[in-house]
Amino acid sequence: MKILVTGGAGYIGSTLVPILLSAGHSVRVLDNLSHGGKSLLGVWPDLNFEFYVGDVRNEQNARAALKDIEAVIHLAAIVGDPACARQPELARSINLDATISLFNLAKEIGVKRFVFASTCSNYGKMKDGNEYVDETSELNPVSLYAETKVAVENYLLDPSHSGDLSPTVLRFATAYGVSPRMRFDLTVNEFTMEILTKRKLVIFGEQFWRPYVHIRDISRAILCILESPTDKVRNEVFNVGSTNQNFQKQQLAEMMKSHAADAAIEYVRKDEDPRDYRVSFEKIKQTIGFKTEHTVENGIAEVVQLVQSGIIRDFTNAEYRNIP
Repeated sequence: MKILVTGGAGYIGSTLVPILLSAGHSVRVLDNLSHGGKSLLGVWPDLNFEFYVGDVRNEQNARAALKDIEAVIHLAAIVGDPACARQPELARSINLDATISLFNLAKEIGVKRFVFASTCSNYGKMKDGNEYVDETSELNPVSLYAETKVAVENYLLDPSHSGDLSPTVLRFATAYGVSPRMRFDLTVNEFTMEILTKRKLVIFGEQFWRPYVHIRDISRAILCILESPTDKVRNEVFNVGSTNQNFQKQQLAEMMKSHAADAAIEYVRKDEDPRDYRVSFEKIKQTIGFKTEHTVENGIAEVVQLVQSGIIRDFTNAEYRNIP
């Protein structure tokens, strides 16, 4: 397949692109390089790789990038609650308006598949703390980031909007793991780095639940969706992760203790966090046979190795965060 990955130089994209290339696909990346492009140097020599610098909000850039493309993986976005709250107008223009425009342009050009990167944050807060939410559960977005994702989902999944284009929505659990465009502002990565470098970790709202998924499992799930029969994934929503990888923040800290036994962990009680959800990931397993390969524990060990290696000298550098 000839695939366009928007935002392909980012945390997910720079992990995904080599996996797509290794599977025999041709990959074109469209990215505005807001976080740089060094993450793509490893795939640059590949004859099946193309790079277009451009902005998804620019129709000319988008149209050029879509030429001869069979499938779009749309990752480009202002990602995360803090980043969207800091630049709300930019977030709406990229996450909502530009996404709908790109989808309609892809339909006009004759693209066959459109995979949209959404988030489990759309679930907000569980009504019953003993239950798991799934793809049929009520959505309760409590941030601008989630609101834009829900709005796009609703548009893409309306059959009157898609025509011959097959949309699939993937709601990712909270990502972790080492990526060519590394981030240390994601919970597992951040906690691991801080407990090792500061020998101290302060956790707010240790009782709240989140699901977690390794960056390579996210990439494998996207590949699996692309290679599945269209009738199994068209107009479908899939949570991406593993049901046994739902954890409270305190449980994450317990896993990290073995790597920094002398570290001090402080818990600050916080009751007002509106996001608290445990998620079921059975649908993607039952429908297309996808299972994750990584656990939070081995993801922590992976980040520990990175931190201790000396490859990165300044963990406070803005390049490792979505907000400087």
